[in-house]
Amino acid sequence: MGIILYFFLFLAGLGAGFVNVLAGGGSMLTLPALTLLGLDISVANGTNRVGILLQNIVASTGFKKGKMLDLKRATFLAIPSTLGAISGTFTVLAINKSLLEKIVGAIFLIMSVFILYKPKIWEEGKKVEKNNIISFIAFYFVGFYGGFIQAGVGFFLIMSLIFIEGYNIVKTNAIKVFIVMCYTTFSFVIFLMNGKVDIIKGLILALGTMTGAKIGTSFALKSGAKFVRFIVFVMIVVSAIKYLL
Repeated sequence: MGIILYFFLFLAGLGAGFVNVLAGGGSMLTLPALTLLGLDISVANGTNRVGILLQNIVASTGFKKGKMLDLKRATFLAIPSTLGAISGTFTVLAINKSLLEKIVGAIFLIMSVFILYKPKIWEEGKKVEKNNIISFIAFYFVGFYGGFIQAGVGFFLIMSLIFIEGYNIVKTNAIKVFIVMCYTTFSFVIFLMNGKVDIIKGLILALGTMTGAKIGTSFALKSGAKFVRFIVFVMIVVSAIKYLL
């Protein structure tokens, strides 16, 4: 029975790695799988970061090879995101998340309307006057949420990168995975130092997420913005229902 559960953990990681690269919400698969293996939610939250970190290393490498990653801008945006994630990670150790999840669910539903209403912005990007102060503040708070709970942070990053930074959905995903890779490194260390990581389960999960991330990166580079926008829409709606219920 134990081997079967570990196999399902790998499969959960595979699915999560795929959808996280294309959209987000993969932690809806991995967190339940980790708790099913006997981890309490705080340890599951920390262990989940092993898979997230390694999946985004794979995805970032793939997007860079595909010349979709704006590394200079991604590095700048990773700084406030990482600072926010460090704050969020310390906060999560002592706070109840249930009310926040309801608020996030409602926000996700609003996001889904934007995807349907302005499809060209998502597929082609738009010209914007980049404001480093606004970007720094916005990505700090997105990073805070990522360090706090992680699940669904990809959607906030996508919205910020499209509407504040002006990237299309494919380039957005390339920068998104790079930012998550950077701040997750610090979040993982904090969870690990607080005894909230099960390394063995985390590595099994990571085998799945890395495989899924490689497949997802290939899909994103080959399938184009319309397909990726559809995946984002589906995952946002599913995530919103999950959080609200």
